[in-house]
Amino acid sequence: MHIMEGFLPAEHALAWSAATLPFVALGLRAIKKKVREKPELKMLVGVSAAFTFVLSALKLPSVTGSCSHPTGTGLGAVLFGPLAMAPIATIVLLFQALLLAHGGLTTLGANVFSMGVVGPLVAYVLFRSGRFLRLPQGVTLFVAVTLADLSTYLTTSVQLALAFPDPTGGFAAALAKFAGIFALTQIPLAISEGLLTVLLFNVLAKHSAGELHDLGLPLVREGARS
Repeated sequence: MHIMEGFLPAEHALAWSAATLPFVALGLRAIKKKVREKPELKMLVGVSAAFTFVLSALKLPSVTGSCSHPTGTGLGAVLFGPLAMAPIATIVLLFQALLLAHGGLTTLGANVFSMGVVGPLVAYVLFRSGRFLRLPQGVTLFVAVTLADLSTYLTTSVQLALAFPDPTGGFAAALAKFAGIFALTQIPLAISEGLLTVLLFNVLAKHSAGELHDLGLPLVREGARS
């Protein structure tokens, strides 16, 4: 993630941008609807955006032309649904590209697709599945966020492998190479992000239980009282 400016071929950059745009548009609509219905949720939207910005700004060099870092999108996906994170990730990555030289404008679509579309979708599906199965909420959240982080980097590996297939092994060999190198730094980062998200979620459950209940998370409120 944070594929650097100009690293992807033009046709790949355009294709990923086209694939991302519908999710960004639907996400903006979803956020506006929730905030219009319940204005008090603005604070949680801000917390989710700030959490994403701070975590995703912490980077470690990884594959040539890219880097590894936490994503921070799992929290917002659990609170507001996966679509809401597409526009939030777009804003975060745009500011990072312009102000921190993380990522780039031509690769913005590809970076948003991995961090703002795939990762949040994985987090949301796993968290909701855990709640449906009545699994321990902290464990469910940890697993959801950790695997969401890893899925973001698996998607980035796919993007890089499609753009730069191995001369002999093709796409599969390139995917194994990129994913393998990412794994060295990303697995411990994903675990750390999962733990940190659980801690922050518990703080929100204690101080914003009403808002979380309004978002359809009654189990959080019960946990806050126990």
